[in-house]
Amino acid sequence: MSAWLWRFEKSDGTEVEPAVAPDEFTTQGDAESWIGEYWKDLLAGGADQVHLFEDTTKIYGPMSLHAETAADSEADSGTEAGTEKTEA
Repeated sequence: MSAWLWRFEKSDGTEVEPAVAPDEFTTQGDAESWIGEYWKDLLAGGADQVHLFEDTTKIYGPMSLHAETAADSEADSGTEAGTEKTEA
């Protein structure tokens, strides 16, 4: 059976101990649900980013724990706050 593990890092890639000890995860979904529940506590405890591993294989990362701002989301979607489409 596979083990799903998180690696916790500062933004420079230095590994740090998590502020909240992770469970042992048997599925990717369980690991991702856990990070979704505890990311704010992990960020407050000094982790800036995480990597997800299945056993020793890196699945993805680094994934930032810093939340996007509204301006970042709007820039990504190509819209600007306060603008409306007008008809000619």
